[in-house]
Amino acid sequence: MLYRFDDCELDLRQHEFRRGGEVVPLEPQVFDLLALFVTRAGDLVDRDSMIEEIWGGRIVSEAAISSRINAVRRAIGDDGRAQHLLKTVPRRGFRFVGEVSEAADAPRAQQGEETQKIRMTRSRDGARIAFTTTGSGPPLMRAGHFLTNLELDWKSPIWRPLLSRLGERFSVTRYDQRSTGLSDPAPKSLALDRLAEDLEAVADAAGLDRFPIFATSQGVPVAVAFAARHPERVSGLVLYGGYAQGRSVRGTEEETRNAEAITTILRQGWGRSGSAFATAFAALYMPDATHEQLQHVSEMQLASATPENAVALRLAIDSFDVTELMGSVRAPTLILHAREDAVHPAAQSGVLAAGIPGAQLHVMESRNHIPLPQDPCWSELIEAAVGFLDA
Repeated sequence: MLYRFDDCELDLRQHEFRRGGEVVPLEPQVFDLLALFVTRAGDLVDRDSMIEEIWGGRIVSEAAISSRINAVRRAIGDDGRAQHLLKTVPRRGFRFVGEVSEAADAPRAQQGEETQKIRMTRSRDGARIAFTTTGSGPPLMRAGHFLTNLELDWKSPIWRPLLSRLGERFSVTRYDQRSTGLSDPAPKSLALDRLAEDLEAVADAAGLDRFPIFATSQGVPVAVAFAARHPERVSGLVLYGGYAQGRSVRGTEEETRNAEAITTILRQGWGRSGSAFATAFAALYMPDATHEQLQHVSEMQLASATPENAVALRLAIDSFDVTELMGSVRAPTLILHAREDAVHPAAQSGVLAAGIPGAQLHVMESRNHIPLPQDPCWSELIEAAVGFLDA
């Protein structure tokens, strides 16, 4: 069902909130709380109802409730003083007083793919690769990377906003790389060449002839390898938070220590929410994450890979080296990096920019390796990527 009020739209089927025609990323609890108010517009929603509906009856502090209410108000352009849409009823609860209209769901061609159809293909060495295509518009390949699961990504407070924004402009084909998610959990090899062949297999199965690639983290060397070997198939590259040489190739004492630390974190804390190792993982990959995002990543870890596969993949990632391939890339390339990224140093994007002919480099003021919707640089990333691909 689609609900409209003021200049806002709340799309429950798409799990999207739009204001002024633009998608506004919301944390899951904030979205659900807004949906509760809007679907019960005019009614008093008391504290007990909110706790039951949003927190499942668990004990919640007043500070947590106030934080979510304030987030709802910011999203809809209201505040505690004006209260032109959401009224506080002292010592009772809240009442949504905006005029709400209900609309039937738009035809799927207009709203983009709301559900996923996950398909399987086989890579050159026989590994099974799961993939899907969502959104509408010209094709865009999202290279596989660490920590994905096609099903959970579609519900993720981290990845779904990104997929939705890209899907407004492109038909986005994405896949779980081998040994992760819904793809083959026991492939014969995790070598860079095999991962580039996985991307090729997905492109062939999806019917993509020539297409741009959006790649993040360790998907970056995979995209570079594919683009270097198949220049006729790649129309553009957007590379975020990547590297040209893995830690074991760079070989400095600091990088060796970092590699050992990350491997220890994976061995000891993979999928263990709240552990010291999970905290260390978060501090490295997304220091500005919310509690809900941290919980999601902990759940995603075991859904994406076993601890053994995570360690094996991490060791393989650290051995990737595309310095000899960069000069063969012919596609227009935009390279983006968070300046304080603790996983892959921004200097590695400098190496990529120097090695790929004509590449553009854009360094953003952030410390999150995983792009977070609430980070101001998230919109900067999306706008830069879409603007570059549309040019």
